[in-house]
Amino acid sequence: MTAFFLRIGNDKRMIPYLLDWLSLLGRWAHLITGIAWIGASFYFVWLDNHLLPPTRKELIDAGVGGEVWAMHGGGFYNAQKYKLAPAQLPSSLHWFYWEAYSTWATGFFLLCLLYFGQPQVYLIDPAVLPLGAPAAVGIALAFLIGGWLAYDGLCRLLGGNERALALAVGALCCAIALALCALFSGRGAYILFGATLGTMMVANVFFVIIPGQREMVRAKQEGRAPDPMYGLRGKQRSVHNTYFTLPVLFAMISNHYAMAYGAVHPALVLIAMSVAGALIRAWFVARHRAHERGGKTSPVLLAVGLLTLAGVAFALAPHAPTPTGAAAAPAAERFAHVQAILQQRCVACHAPQPTFAGFPAPPKGVLLDTPEHILTHTVAMQTQLVTRVMPVGNLTQMTEAERAEVLAWLGDGAPH
Repeated sequence: MTAFFLRIGNDKRMIPYLLDWLSLLGRWAHLITGIAWIGASFYFVWLDNHLLPPTRKELIDAGVGGEVWAMHGGGFYNAQKYKLAPAQLPSSLHWFYWEAYSTWATGFFLLCLLYFGQPQVYLIDPAVLPLGAPAAVGIALAFLIGGWLAYDGLCRLLGGNERALALAVGALCCAIALALCALFSGRGAYILFGATLGTMMVANVFFVIIPGQREMVRAKQEGRAPDPMYGLRGKQRSVHNTYFTLPVLFAMISNHYAMAYGAVHPALVLIAMSVAGALIRAWFVARHRAHERGGKTSPVLLAVGLLTLAGVAFALAPHAPTPTGAAAAPAAERFAHVQAILQQRCVACHAPQPTFAGFPAPPKGVLLDTPEHILTHTVAMQTQLVTRVMPVGNLTQMTEAERAEVLAWLGDGAPH
């Protein structure tokens, strides 16, 4: 073990290796806790929307407002929800909040490790705005905090008018997406958008839902009638969280898809995908209450959500490369010139052993260090160059002329 730590201090390759392990373990923990939180959230939304008025007199007299029967794992379950509280609190009462806190904590750890730890790589794009690292991190943190404060303010101001609140929160989310995409790289903006919504969600749990539940328990313990306001407010925030879930999940996986965050108008893509996710989730929530409509659920929300997805896919579809006709130079000479550009601007990362700090392995396993490797990845290369997501943050300072030359060579069919 001592030798291992000595090697960390003496071998520069060990730091990226350790960062990779921290990223792997952080992502794994984030995924596990996220599944637990979202699973519990989805289940309780489903449960709440499937409750039926009790028919047994003893349940009615006990103050049960609804119940549902279910079968899972080879057994029968009977879940009951009280209008306010049972006559006597049970000795064991289960709470659901550590899933939310753990998901946010692991997500914030990853945000600090990658995006705040290497802002020049993942957060800043000089072509968007030439921010310094401290300014970029400070602005990002301001969005996490300010997003919650603005959202919470809207909820407190318009909480009694669901439709007005929905429109206001939707407008706030659109404004956040537009602002982030005007300040950061597309990749960084998308992740920060998801982190901002995720912070709103966990803050709903920490500042509203759990304190309200604790007050209801305290009132019962003190012999007071629980104030129904806490239950209503908690349910409202829980419903908001379930609508935020699909947009947050899209933002979290978006860093793998340059076609989205590298689009000409990344903010519009982000807003459209978020709207589609919220609409699809809203359809599922409505479907939970199909029993109130004779088993029928209008397909409008689902159709609009799917059509929005189809529209984004159509808008982002790659166009066939247009031949430039600039084939005056021999094919071998053009290819050699392209190789020289890639060697200078891309191979620092896309090599078997990258020399660029922070990259222990070539991104996505793409190698561009030999003619054979270059010709293998021409389609992916064109997407990355057109969307301007590579070189990442343009850290190697590829010029516009160089980008245009490589794209022209690709457009002519990559002659070699």
